[in-house]
Amino acid sequence: MELIDLSAYGIESATIIRNPPVSSLYMEAIRYEKSTSLSDLGALIAYSGEKTGRSPKDKRITKNSASENVVWWGDINIPIDEHTFEINRERAKDYLNTCEHLYVIDAFAGWDPDERIKVRVICTRPYHALFMQIMLITPTEEELAGFGEPDFTIYNAGRFPANRLTEGMTSKTSIDVCFEDQEMVILGTEYAGEMKKGVFTLMHYLMPLRGHLSMHCSATADPESNRSAVLFGLSGTGKTTLSADPNRKLIGDDEHVWTDKGVFNIEGGCYAKAIDLSQETEPDIFHALHYGAVLENVVHDKNYVVDFHDTSITQNTRGAYPIEFIKNAQLPCLAGHPTDLIFLTCDAFGVLPPVAKLNPSQAMYHFISGYTAKVAGTEMGVTEPEATFSACFGAPFLVMHPSRYAELLAEKMKGHDVNVWLVNTGWIGGGFGKGERIKLKYSRAIIKAIYDGKLANAPTKTDPVFGFEMISECPEVPPSVLIPRECWSNSGDYDANARNLADLFIENFRSYQDGASKEILYGGPSPA
Repeated sequence: MELIDLSAYGIESATIIRNPPVSSLYMEAIRYEKSTSLSDLGALIAYSGEKTGRSPKDKRITKNSASENVVWWGDINIPIDEHTFEINRERAKDYLNTCEHLYVIDAFAGWDPDERIKVRVICTRPYHALFMQIMLITPTEEELAGFGEPDFTIYNAGRFPANRLTEGMTSKTSIDVCFEDQEMVILGTEYAGEMKKGVFTLMHYLMPLRGHLSMHCSATADPESNRSAVLFGLSGTGKTTLSADPNRKLIGDDEHVWTDKGVFNIEGGCYAKAIDLSQETEPDIFHALHYGAVLENVVHDKNYVVDFHDTSITQNTRGAYPIEFIKNAQLPCLAGHPTDLIFLTCDAFGVLPPVAKLNPSQAMYHFISGYTAKVAGTEMGVTEPEATFSACFGAPFLVMHPSRYAELLAEKMKGHDVNVWLVNTGWIGGGFGKGERIKLKYSRAIIKAIYDGKLANAPTKTDPVFGFEMISECPEVPPSVLIPRECWSNSGDYDANARNLADLFIENFRSYQDGASKEILYGGPSPA
C-alpha cells in the first residue's frame, strides 16, 4: 500500500493510504466497522447509517461570478456563497485531521482519454474507498505514477455534521460543490451515492461547455458495427432490464457522454438497485455481487445470506460492482454514435402507445419532460396513478437549464442519423387497475425490432393529441396492442384520459418554456 502526503491540503495528522488493494479494504472495513461483514458470495456488506439515500435538499452549488450565468439556479441548484463553502471545507478538514486512518482514491471519470477527468477522493471509511474505487476508472500503475494534481477533489467527512448555524445550512447534512475550486465537501451523510453523483454533477457542468452531451442513461453497442443505442428512463421503466441484452455489448448502466466521436461511459462500475434481486430475474447483476463488490444496507441471516426482499432498513438497497463483472461488458467502455435513442416510460394511465417514433421537436420536448408514472401501492399515500416528470430523465443532477441539454441532443441527432423512440412499458387497454401491463416479451420484441432497423420504416398512425407516429406493425407483437385507443373498451374514456395526460405534460412544461426554443415547444401535445 502506498502512503501519500496531503499536507498541501491541510491534512497532516492521519496515516493516509492511497489506492489500497481490495483485500486490504475488506480487511480494514471488517476490522474498524463492527457492522461490516462479508456475504456468502464474498461481497462486502456495509451500512451507510442514518442516510440511506441522497439528500437533494441539502445539495449546494457555490455561487461564483465565473459560473453564475451558466448554472440553472433553483430548487435543484441551490446557491451558497464562497465563504460558506470555505467554512464547510475547513470543517471537513478539521474532522479528517482527527482520524487515525484516511484513504485516498486517485482515479478517472470518463473512459475517453481525451475527455476524462482526474478525481481524488479523501475519505475515512474503507467501504467508501472501495465504493469509489469501483465506481471510478482505475488507473494503470504508470498512469497512477504520473497522476499529478487532480482535476476534482472530494472531501468526504460524512461522519461529521455540518454546523446548522452556518449561513445557508438547513440541516446537519450538506453536500457542497464548487466548480471554480473543483472541489466537493460532504458533511452529515455517509450514503456513498453522494460521491458518485457529485462527479456526475461536475460532468453535467464541464461536458456541455465542451459541446458534449452528458446523459443519465444506459447504453449498449452492436458487437459488429460498434454503433451504440442509448436508453433513458426513470425508476421502474425497465432501463436496467431492457439494457441487459445478450446480443449486445454493455457500455454502461447509468452515466454517459455523447461527444463528436461517439458515446463513452463516465464510470468504471455499476450501482444497481438490489431490492427483490434474484438469480432468475437479473442473473448478470446477481452473479456480479461477489468478492470485489459492495452490498449496501441489505439484510442478511446468521450465515450472511442476503435477503434481497427485506426492506426493513431501506427500499434503496444497492450493489456496486466493477463493470467487468458483467460478462458482455465492452472494455474500454466506448462505442460509436447511437443509431437509436429510446425514451422509456411506464405510463400507468394507459394512454401512450407501446412504441412511437419522435421527430426532432418531439424528441427535445419529451427529453425535457422525462415522463413516467408512479403506480398505486408503490409508495405510501399513492392510491391513484401519479404523473412524474424529471427533466432530461435526471433532473437532480442537471447544472444548466434543461433546454441546453435538449439543444445538444438535437445537434447530435441531426449530425448522426439517429432515430428516437418513445417506448411505453406500462399499461394498455386502460389505466392501472383496469387495463393490463404490457408484457415484457412485447417490450423486448420492440427493442429488438428497433435495433434490427425493422421499425424505421414500419407503418404508423398519427396520435391526434401528442402528434407522434405510433408504430402499428412490429414483429412478435400483436397489432391489437399497438394503438392504445383501439385497446380501450370505451373510446370516450380513452379520449378523456389522453386529454388529462396531455394537460399534465403542458402544465409541467411551463417551468421550462421561458428557456425553450419554438422548435422545442412545437414538440408538445396539442392544447385543449
